[in-house]
Parts: sequence; structure tokens; C-alpha cells
Amino acid sequence: MPGVTAPLCVIGDFAWDVLIRTNSELLRGGDTFGEVMLTPGGSAANVAVWGSRCGLPTEFIGKIGRDRFGQLAQEDLANEQVTSHLVETDEHLTGCVAVFVDESGERSMVSGRGADFYLLPSELPKETVRAAKHLHMTAWSFFVDPPRAAARAAAQLARESGATLSFDPASFQMIEEMGVSQFLACTQDLGIDVFLPNYQEGEVLTGLDEPEAIAAALAKLYPRALIMLKLDADGALVYENGVATAVPPATNNLVDATGAGDSFAGAFLARYLSGATALDAARFATKISAWVIEQLGARPKPDARLRAILL
Repeated sequence: MPGVTAPLCVIGDFAWDVLIRTNSELLRGGDTFGEVMLTPGGSAANVAVWGSRCGLPTEFIGKIGRDRFGQLAQEDLANEQVTSHLVETDEHLTGCVAVFVDESGERSMVSGRGADFYLLPSELPKETVRAAKHLHMTAWSFFVDPPRAAARAAAQLARESGATLSFDPASFQMIEEMGVSQFLACTQDLGIDVFLPNYQEGEVLTGLDEPEAIAAALAKLYPRALIMLKLDADGALVYENGVATAVPPATNNLVDATGAGDSFAGAFLARYLSGATALDAARFATKISAWVIEQLGARPKPDARLRAILL
């Protein structure tokens, strides 16, 4: 398409993860040893970084505070070769998230309301959105308003310019708190082409508990969408044109689940938007997310094993 600046544009949150991993159960009022790390994160930013790491030119739209963490965010995205369009504000600090990883590797998060939650429609880099071939969004931009209006405006701009859209519903608990009917009302009219829920999000949205049934029900809720259901330890399920195909997991060696779904989404989009079939893209994404969960943080530093997967 003439004028395209990047095949993938991601809009949403950049936040710093304060990751806390315990080596044993933390008792109420007790003390224990563990690991405490500050790592770059934010669901949307993670997807953009993984899209870039997997070889797809990627741009990111978000909002940061005019503070040291905001400066570090810009440096992080530049180092990851993601072209960033970051609105800076003095009114809010750059977002931070507390990530608690237990001894089994499962994670729980508490998200602060940082600058990323205050992106306004008037602040959108409209030409960047119009030029994108594909726009990816996460539900963290939809649970409250702002930034919901900005995300919906970006989706409309992208769709009017001929782009395709993908969407990650992000959090089963936040969907429950928002209400399924309201969540659907805010997302069903977007024209989503690729829907990327995990099992728990699919279960909440459909009321079903069997993966194929969940995928089929989601395909009815989002009729034009390829359903890419992430199943954690059970791999993934591709539901396309009424046909469900299972993708086995690449590992079950869980160290830290933080960012697994984001890495899957970024890797999947990198391959899918480059012409791979949905099934081949899902197999590749499963390998990437398997590498991620065997280490700490949403974006571990690339090593030889990751580079071999990327080849």
C-alpha cells in the first residue's frame, strides 16, 4: 500500500514492571527472599517489541510522563528498533505495574493508572494511524475512558484507511469488573480481523469451558475475525473459517508467565502479516512464548536460543 510507514502499528500502554518473584510462599506479615526487578513492559508495548524482534517493522503509539521513566521508555523502544510516537505529559507519571510471580511461575498484577491511561483522541498521530497496514489494540485501552475514546478513534481511522485490526482482550478479571455486555458493546463494532484471547478470557466472554466451543462462540461474537485462542500449557487453538486446529505447546517449563500472551501476539502478527498461514504463525508464536516463560520478565534479553528460533 502506498505511503505505509510500517506493516504493524500498536496503540496502548507502556509501563514499567516491578517484578517480584518469591522462592517460597509469602506468608501474611512474613518475610522471604526472592527476586525484585524493574523491567520494561505494558501489554501493547510488549507486542510492539516482539513484533520488531521477530522481524516486522513496527510503530508504537502511547503516552508517558515527562519524567525519568518516560525517558527510559523512549530509550527502550529505540533500542528495540520500534518507532515510537509518545505523547508526553506533566500531569501523570509514566505507568508502573506491580507483578507478583509465585513459586509456581504464575503471575498476578496490580496496574497503576499512569499516563498511558490518559491518551486522548486529540493526541493521536493521525497520519501514522492512517498509514499503518495493521493496527493492534489491547483491552487495557478499553476498560476505562480515557483512553477508550482514543483507541476507538484510532480503530476507525485505521479501518477507513484500509488497515486490518487485531485485538487482545487482556484480562478476564477486568472484563468481569467491566461487565461482559459492556465489553462487547465497546468492541464488537470495531471490525476486528484477528482476536487473540487466552482461555480464561474466552471462558468469561462466552460462558463456555471447552476450547473449541469457546472459539466457535467467539467467532459468532466477532464474525469477521480469525480466533487465535491461547491455551497456556496446552498450546493454542486456531479457529479459522469454522475449522479448529490445535497447536501443541513447545514447553511446560514455566518460570514466569509474565508477558507470555504478549510475546505470542507479537510473534504471531509478525509472521501472519508477512504472509504465513495462521497455523504456521501460531506454531512460530508458540515457540517464542515458550522461550519467554522459561525466564524472568516479559522481554528477557535475547540469547542464542532465541536467535535460533527467529531464523
